[in-house]
Amino acid sequence: MPFCFYTNGDDIFFWDLGNYPPKKVYGFPTRDDLERYTYLRKYRKNLSQEFINTKIAGREYQIRAIRSVMESLERKRTKFLLVMATGTGKTRTVIALIDALMRAGWAEKVLFLVDRIALQNQALDDFKEHLPNEPRWPQYKENEFATDRRIYVSTYPTMLNVIRSEKHNLSPHFFDLIIVDESHRSIYNTYQEVLHYFNTITVGLTATPTDVIDHNTFKLFDCEDGLPTFAYSYEEAVNHTPPYLCDFQVMKIKTKFQVEGINKRTISLEDQKKLILEGIDVEEINHEGTELERNVINKGTNTLIVREFMEECIKDDNGVLPGKTIFFCMTKKHARRVEEIFNQLYPEFAGELAKVIVSDDPRVYGKGGLLDQFKNHDFPRIAISVDMLDTGIDVREITNLVFAKPVYSYTKFWQMIGRGTRLLEPTKMKPWCSKKDSFLVLDCWDNFEYFKLNPKGKNSSSQVSLPVRLFGLYVDKLALAMELADAKIYEPTLVKVKKFIDLLPLNSIVIRDAIGLVNQVKETSFWETLSADSIPFLQDEIKPLFRTISGVDFKAMRFEKDLIELSLAQLQEDTEKFGALKLAVIEEIADLPLTVNTVAKHRDLILKAQTDYYWNTLTENKLDLLIKTLGPLMIYRNGTTLMTPSEYNFKDELLEKEHVVFGPQNEAVSIQRYKEMVEEKVRLLLHDLPVLQKIKNGENITDIEIEELTWLLSHESPHITVDLLRRVYNNKNAALVQFIKHILGIEVLEDFPTIITKAFDDFITKHSDLSGKQLDFLRLLQTYIIEKGNAERKDLISAPFTRIHPNGIRGVFDGKMMNEILELIHVLAA
Repeated sequence: MPFCFYTNGDDIFFWDLGNYPPKKVYGFPTRDDLERYTYLRKYRKNLSQEFINTKIAGREYQIRAIRSVMESLERKRTKFLLVMATGTGKTRTVIALIDALMRAGWAEKVLFLVDRIALQNQALDDFKEHLPNEPRWPQYKENEFATDRRIYVSTYPTMLNVIRSEKHNLSPHFFDLIIVDESHRSIYNTYQEVLHYFNTITVGLTATPTDVIDHNTFKLFDCEDGLPTFAYSYEEAVNHTPPYLCDFQVMKIKTKFQVEGINKRTISLEDQKKLILEGIDVEEINHEGTELERNVINKGTNTLIVREFMEECIKDDNGVLPGKTIFFCMTKKHARRVEEIFNQLYPEFAGELAKVIVSDDPRVYGKGGLLDQFKNHDFPRIAISVDMLDTGIDVREITNLVFAKPVYSYTKFWQMIGRGTRLLEPTKMKPWCSKKDSFLVLDCWDNFEYFKLNPKGKNSSSQVSLPVRLFGLYVDKLALAMELADAKIYEPTLVKVKKFIDLLPLNSIVIRDAIGLVNQVKETSFWETLSADSIPFLQDEIKPLFRTISGVDFKAMRFEKDLIELSLAQLQEDTEKFGALKLAVIEEIADLPLTVNTVAKHRDLILKAQTDYYWNTLTENKLDLLIKTLGPLMIYRNGTTLMTPSEYNFKDELLEKEHVVFGPQNEAVSIQRYKEMVEEKVRLLLHDLPVLQKIKNGENITDIEIEELTWLLSHESPHITVDLLRRVYNNKNAALVQFIKHILGIEVLEDFPTIITKAFDDFITKHSDLSGKQLDFLRLLQTYIIEKGNAERKDLISAPFTRIHPNGIRGVFDGKMMNEILELIHVLAA
């Protein structure tokens, strides 16, 4: 008997005998599920020797990540967390993992979960490229869920709707493997339900650095805090030889208004004269710099930032236009204002240089849409975005990032930086970006300084969902009515509480897990015997279940919440709080546009509800009338209750401008300068020395000519010797002529670490069945050779190799593989 199911009438347990312990599941498998389980169980292969397709993911760390999951699967684990820096190929890594698991008979149906439609389309393209023969869902413009595919790419809300839908009735055993992209964000609260529903192997992906990943993320994937299944950091990728990710420079700029605010002291005399002519008192203008783009808008500040960007940005090969750039703006209105400034300052581009790309604009999506144009066409060069392009979007050609807003989340900040870290792919070069050595971050809001002082950003308190808060308020009101023994308040509030409980989605697994509690409050006897002792049960056990509520009118619900808070303040005789809440509610009602016919029908009530008399004579009936009548109209509300920002066009000026160099290059500035001096001298001597001309033309030169050239260069400034060149170019074996050819651009001279790294990468790619321990040994050996210059047989059975196994190489590889490794070392030392 391969499988066992048992139940107590409420809960169902699935026991994969011989493989995994019993596990709670949320339904029985279908016949198709059982047939698939049986087939996979019968033909499942050992993963330790399974081939990894290095054409999909061939970098050594990608292979190590895949091996770490496969080896853990063999040890009966089912949950994994991969932490890999943005740009290191997380998607390609898991596609290669999926490919291996499908071939080995461990998975047949796979779900790849993302949190945005743009990322869904990007992932579908990746699967199409690397696994073209695997049927995918959804196809272009396919809306109905199909059950005959093998690869499914879905957003969290879509999959949540599918599993809650009675129409689809999707089995919890439908998938064998779930990949959770960007596991630090969308998997909590409601969407965590998707992961709990399915009985699968689960792999989480995140780019969030290990030291700031939330405790709940580690817990969700059964990992100890700080110990993911596999981790590969941005620093490792940049410091790799050759680098896997692009390093960056930061330019910090701050304007006078940002630092000193907008007031009489900072506004220019010319602008003050204009204000006087317009009849505006300059004394009344007083804004802090932090209020920019919130309570005050100054076109001059945005103009200055745009001008500085155009002057300092990394440009294309022609040196005229900026390379691909993302402008991170505060709000969509801010983004539109920046776009308008680009169009005004650079009209020659006819509005094509910079485009606003935001999620609620239908022109963004699809082939030929704004996002597609930004990725795959010469124009637009600049994408002005609010949130949409902060994470996940893959555009390798990005050479500039502009932070035109402050960021307070460490995770989000480094995700945004990650938009520029990808290197170009030699096989997919775009004509508008033929090289990318580094990228520029223009920081206009001191974000780097903020994270120096606050390395993990702001502590974001976990938000309580609106339905949870509203139910809690009704329970508070019910308790207060019981205490006051006021039946006129108690009875209608009790009706509201019961109606609210009826909204709980019974097909949600959160509710199914708590069905005993829900059934308890659905019994008439519970309410007949309700007392003050029952209130903690409602607050502690029932209230949290309302996080499952979705698909309701949240604007109406927010209005209802405000009214219930106001009602509670009235019952508690808290006049100060009642007065403040009353003014807020009146302002919400005043925002309703009477020019809309649906709203105008209730004109009398809207006007009455803005008078003091209405609120001084407030009753439960009046309160209920407002909730039922005006709540549904809140969707028509004009904007928000915030004050309209003041708008100016004062001339701003630059106060601070600072270059800061980041990354490993910073440690070798003197060597870099020496290189530049050597290369400049060789090019100058090219016209005067026949021997250099012969080298450039590919002609043979004699030993005597080489000796003469060596003597001459050693007596030139800078002092040029073969030993110095070997040290500067980090190549211990190259001869003088090879260095000259490299400087003249005739051939590429790779440094010693690059030669060693490439040799080991090729070796690992050819032996893709290596275990995790074997990969660790080879990577340690690679580092050892780069540091020491060579390794002998006796070195491989002593420290540091005995850290991998007490017997060193003998405990990790068989005789045949040992000989191959020794031959590799011999070739590299030659």
